[in-house]
Amino acid sequence: MMATMETVVHIHPLDVYTRLRRGEKLQVIDVREPEEVAYGKIPGAKNIPLGQLPLRVHEIDPRVETVLVCRSGARSAWACAWLMASGFRKVKNMLGGMNAWNWDVD
Repeated sequence: MMATMETVVHIHPLDVYTRLRRGEKLQVIDVREPEEVAYGKIPGAKNIPLGQLPLRVHEIDPRVETVLVCRSGARSAWACAWLMASGFRKVKNMLGGMNAWNWDVD
């Protein structure tokens, strides 16, 4: 089955925040460009810009639930669809991106 934008699973920023606070094991991958990430990212998030994803996909553990983040949620949705098409099953797109993140940043 080919992954499409319609098959992307979304997660609310509050759910991400709550789960991280509880210490759940989540990989947060920020697909924004480094100059955007310089203004702040979710604590513990790894920056892999969308354009570098195919070259750096080996840096993402497919066995761990992965939340993808960008500025608004659009690029991260594309990243989710691409990862799903590449065989990843535990990926979610954070709704609203960093625009919707209301907590501390690194």
